[in-house]
Amino acid sequence: MSTTILYFTIIGVIGVAIGYIIAKMIERSASSKIITDAEKSAATIIKDAKTEGESIKKDKILQAKEKFIELKSEHEKVINSREKKMSDAEKRTRDKESKISSELGRNKKLNSELDDKLKDYNHRIDYLEKKQAEIDKVHTQKVQQLEVISGLSADDAKDQLMESLKETAKTDAMAMIQNTIEDAKMTAQQEAKKIVINTIQRIGTEEAIDNCVSVFNLESDDVKGRIIGREGRNIRAIEAATGVEIIVDDTPEAIILSCFDSVRREVARLSLHKLVTDGRIHPARIEEVVKKTRKAIDEEIIEVGKRTVIDLGIHGLHPELIKMVGRMKYRSSYGQNLLQHSREVAKLCGVMAAELGVNAKLAKRAGLLHDIGKVPETEMETPHAILGMEMAQKYGEKDDVCNAIGAHHDEIEMKSLLSPIIQVCDAISGARPGARRQVLDSYIQRLKDLEDIAFGFTGVKKAYAIQAGRELRVIVESEKVNDDKASNLSFEISQKIQTDMTYPGQVKVTVIRETRAVNIAK
Repeated sequence: MSTTILYFTIIGVIGVAIGYIIAKMIERSASSKIITDAEKSAATIIKDAKTEGESIKKDKILQAKEKFIELKSEHEKVINSREKKMSDAEKRTRDKESKISSELGRNKKLNSELDDKLKDYNHRIDYLEKKQAEIDKVHTQKVQQLEVISGLSADDAKDQLMESLKETAKTDAMAMIQNTIEDAKMTAQQEAKKIVINTIQRIGTEEAIDNCVSVFNLESDDVKGRIIGREGRNIRAIEAATGVEIIVDDTPEAIILSCFDSVRREVARLSLHKLVTDGRIHPARIEEVVKKTRKAIDEEIIEVGKRTVIDLGIHGLHPELIKMVGRMKYRSSYGQNLLQHSREVAKLCGVMAAELGVNAKLAKRAGLLHDIGKVPETEMETPHAILGMEMAQKYGEKDDVCNAIGAHHDEIEMKSLLSPIIQVCDAISGARPGARRQVLDSYIQRLKDLEDIAFGFTGVKKAYAIQAGRELRVIVESEKVNDDKASNLSFEISQKIQTDMTYPGQVKVTVIRETRAVNIAK
């Protein structure tokens, strides 16, 4: 049994060995075949690589040759261009040399000709000097003969001729001046009038006339006795506390408060109203009420100033200047309320400055402040324009604004375009109909002065100031004044009025000359 097992074991081992040997032989045969195929492939690849390398080498060589040929051709072009430029430069140089040579030859010829002409010129000068001497001698002889004939010396004749020429020249000059002014007016006045009219039309104005008296109405005449008080002590206390004169007369249910200071008059009016309403009227109560009323008025003045600058769009104004603006409410100028006038001027200045391309905000500021010199708390002898300028400088206003304030009545020289704008707008506000109240005596005197100026000229027969002094009509004697002199007379009278008189608006001067031929048929 064991022998059989051993036998089969040996047979199995031998079979395994034989199978392993067979497998190795098969593997070795396959490996040799793979190696053979690999060697063939490698040979083929190497052969193809060599062929491709040769092809690439040939292409590169061809490209290098083409690049070389291209660079060579460009180099030849550059060299040819440089040679051409050099040849052109040489040609220009030769041309310049030939031109210079010809110019030198021509200059020599010209110098020769100039020498000949100079000799001829000197000869002619000598000849002319001799002729001038002969003419001077003949002229002297002729002048002497004319002096003997006329009986006048040369200087006397010259003086007479100068006088006659002077008169003629003066007439021609006046006519020329008049024509020049008219031509300027035709072009300049049209635009100026357009700007002024547009400015006026865009501003809504109010007419407010302040007086130096106020009327205080009473419920009954019995209150008058209480206001007067025992032996007049109440009325004296009111007058002393307010500085206002109180007039109690026969006017029914009314008393009159008289004072040039509108602030004091308003304080007195409000104080009386409080005293009458309260019923307690005695000196101590009067002083207390007047004190409170004055404080309330001061607060109202500041409030009015603030409201005014806000309405006009003016910013950064000093508190003291705001207070002065508020005080304008209680001041008047020729019957025109000063605050209303200043607001109107500020609006006019803003519109006109905008039309002329000037700073409108600065113009409004100067227009509002132009009359602050009229509202100082103490009386000053300085002109109000100069005083207002000093106040504006004190409180930090700009130089243009200060100059406009000081120059709006020509006390100082105008230094900016803002100054004439303020002056014109001030005149517009004051000259419009109904703006100011004129005293009858001064109005009549102005008309008389206009006529007197006209009578001061030779040849004036009659003179009439019409249209409230805005036109002067002058009638001249036709025998003494001709048409040319009539035109000159109109110009001279207008210049005299402009120089010697102060008036609102403008004055038109019309000279009338007529010639009458009268015959009677019988």
